[in-house]
Amino acid sequence: MSEPAIQVSELSRRFGDFTAVDRVSFEVNEGEVFGFLGANGAGKTTAIRMLIGLLQPTSGTARVAGYDVATQAEQVKRRIGYMSQRFSLYEDLTPRENIRLYGGIYGLTREQIRTRTAQMLDRLGLSRVADAAVRSLPLGWRQKLAFSVALVHQPRIVFLDEPTSGVDPITRRQFWELIYDAAANGTTVLVTTHYMDEAEYCDRISIMVAGRIAAMGAPADLKRDYRVSSIDEVEQHNLTRRGRRRPMVRMKPRAPASGARRLRPSDTPATSR
Repeated sequence: MSEPAIQVSELSRRFGDFTAVDRVSFEVNEGEVFGFLGANGAGKTTAIRMLIGLLQPTSGTARVAGYDVATQAEQVKRRIGYMSQRFSLYEDLTPRENIRLYGGIYGLTREQIRTRTAQMLDRLGLSRVADAAVRSLPLGWRQKLAFSVALVHQPRIVFLDEPTSGVDPITRRQFWELIYDAAANGTTVLVTTHYMDEAEYCDRISIMVAGRIAAMGAPADLKRDYRVSSIDEVEQHNLTRRGRRRPMVRMKPRAPASGARRLRPSDTPATSR
């Protein structure tokens, strides 16, 4: 069995007296879509910043793509893609120019950049606006472009920090189809979101509450274990038990039941909670 794409053990981050991430532990397998769920302020973004080498852990360990995030951050950065909460492209540049810029930053050859630029623009349906300033494009188009740019160098793992925040339901579904395609091609995806319905699109999820992982597992398993009909109810259950909860954590996915499949975005309404 191959090494997990992400291995986290007792990872913590404190800012003075405030603990933003409190001893979280989990693993993410190669090619898995792993959801990092929780309300705003739960610690999701802080955890991601540690995993991509932008923030030093206070304690604990984490390995991403086989490298230690505390001591080998540069090796980690070369093997991952990252899309931040805030729009991450240069708005004064065109889609074509952004792709070429990031392709160069990631060390692609001119031929690779030329080929992948044409492929990405065609796939996203942006060929006719390829030379328009990015700031003139609708938010949903910009978000999909930013995600594709994060994949331009074909990273082993891509981290997405609330990528669908602020976009309309149809664009959210389209964005998740892009995530599915990336995973189908072998890219591991860790995505944070506060939209509980998006949990259904993941292979497994974790739910963070006050810096800790309160629940982890496949969405169907969690709903069954908590005897509820939605992931939103799982989160609310843990929010009400903050001071006395006993985390229900499954470190590794169970073998899928016969006929089981990951729910696709087209199967459910894309509404926020």
